[in-house]
Amino acid sequence: MINPTLVELTRGRSVESKHCGAYAVSDGSGKIVMSAGNIESPIFPRSAVKAMQALLLVESGAASTYGFGNRELALACASHSGEQKHAELAAQMLAKAGLDQTNMECGTHWSFHPNILIEQAKFGVEPSCLHNNCSGKHAGFLCVACHCNLPLRGYVNSQHTVQQEVARSLEAMTGSKLDMDLCGIDGCAIPTYAVPLKKLAHGFAKMATGEGLTSERAKASKTLIDACMAEPFYVAGTDRACTKLMEIAPGEIFVKTGAEGVYTAALPKLGLGMALKIDDGATRAAEVVIAELIANYMEAEEPIAANLKAFANRELTNWNGDIVGKITASLQS
Repeated sequence: MINPTLVELTRGRSVESKHCGAYAVSDGSGKIVMSAGNIESPIFPRSAVKAMQALLLVESGAASTYGFGNRELALACASHSGEQKHAELAAQMLAKAGLDQTNMECGTHWSFHPNILIEQAKFGVEPSCLHNNCSGKHAGFLCVACHCNLPLRGYVNSQHTVQQEVARSLEAMTGSKLDMDLCGIDGCAIPTYAVPLKKLAHGFAKMATGEGLTSERAKASKTLIDACMAEPFYVAGTDRACTKLMEIAPGEIFVKTGAEGVYTAALPKLGLGMALKIDDGATRAAEVVIAELIANYMEAEEPIAANLKAFANRELTNWNGDIVGKITASLQS
C-alpha cells in the first residue's frame, strides 16, 4: 500500500514539498474509528512510547518509594530539550535512590533545540548524560533497578530484567508480539520494538480509558498521562510542540513525539488513542498531522479546535517576515 500525502508545503501558488504517511485513531476496545495509509505494518515508535515504558516505574512501587510527583513522572516519559531544569530534576531523581549520572548508560549529547544549544555553548555548559533527552526515562529505569535490588550495570540491555519487564508492558499494552526480529537499538541504547500503528493507537486508548487493563495498570496509566498533561514543560521543553499542544487544552490532550516522524496521543475525555508515522521521518510533518487529528475530535470545543488548526495549518515566512507559502494538513482516509 502506498501511503497518502498528509502534509503539503506551498511556495507561491505551487506545491514545493509533500509528506506521505499513515495514522490510526482507536477507541479503548481496539476499534479503529479513523485511519489512513498502512496501519498494519510494524514501525519503530521510538520515544513515542515512553509513557508505556514508564509503567514499570509506577507499578514496581519505585515512584512511590522515592516520592516522585507529576514533574518526575513527566520527565520519565520525556524527550526533553536538555534545559537546566530538566537536567537538575533528572539528577534529583537519581539522588533519591543514592545514584548519580555516572550510573547512566544513555550517552551524552548537546540539546537538540537550537536556542538552548546556543545558550549552553555561550555559558560553557558541558553536556552530560543528564542533558540527554532521555535522561528522565533512564533515571526511572535506574530507580526501578535500585528499588528492586537488581544490577545497575547493563540496565539498558535487552537481557536485563528492567528491559524485559518494559518489553512485557509494551506487549501487553499493544497486544503485539515482540521478539528480536522486530527489535532495534534506540538512540539512548535501550531496545526499541516495531509495532503496527493500529496497535499503538489501541495501546494509548487503553491508557486513556483503562479499558481492558487491570485496576493496577489502569491506575498507573492514568497517573502517568495525568502527570504529563499537568507538567508539559518536563515532557518536552521551551517552544516544543508537545509542550505547546498540551498547553492548548490542559488536562485534555496528551501527546508524545518519537524520532523519525512518529507521534502518539491520548484524549482521556474522549477515550481515544492515536498513532502516526511520516514516511520520510519529518518531525515538522508529524507535528502538523497530530495537531490536525486532535482538532478533528475537538470541534465541540471551538477555541481549542481553532488553536489546534492554527498550529497545524500556518503561513510560512522568509527572513524578512514576508509570507511566502503555507503548510497544511490533509487527513486523507
